[in-house]
Amino acid sequence: MDRMPITQTGFEKLKEELDNLKSHQRPAIIEAIAEARSHGDLKENAEYHAAREQQGFIEGRISDLESKIPLAHVIDLSEVNPGDKIIFGATVTLMNIDTDDEVTYQIVGEYESDIKAHKISLNSPIARALIGKHEGDEVKVQTPGGILDYEIVTVAYQ
Repeated sequence: MDRMPITQTGFEKLKEELDNLKSHQRPAIIEAIAEARSHGDLKENAEYHAAREQQGFIEGRISDLESKIPLAHVIDLSEVNPGDKIIFGATVTLMNIDTDDEVTYQIVGEYESDIKAHKISLNSPIARALIGKHEGDEVKVQTPGGILDYEIVTVAYQ
């Protein structure tokens, strides 16, 4: 499989989540299952079924993280010097040319993308349209709702 780019911060968050799942949440759910079993008939024991469902979620997430971490290619943004060119790790403020609304996104790897936190995947349509561009450039982004026109207001690296 290909290695996936990720920021140092994103990589640390993945490792912290894995550690928390293994050292805190997994033991707690095992204890909850044991407690629920002690209450008797498992067929009608809602606590037991809920705990088993939670255990499945935790084990699935552990498995997911254990497969992602070895494939992560950590990119140290402090060592990147692209000038004003947009590349991986850039934090870009865009202005919608039609509405004058501004939005800021950081271009990150697939493993750490989170639209609510304004972190978009390197493979997203917006990021693909921005890569290689410069502050002041205009870009057209193909979205399911049509083409959006943006002007790149600022480009920063943290």
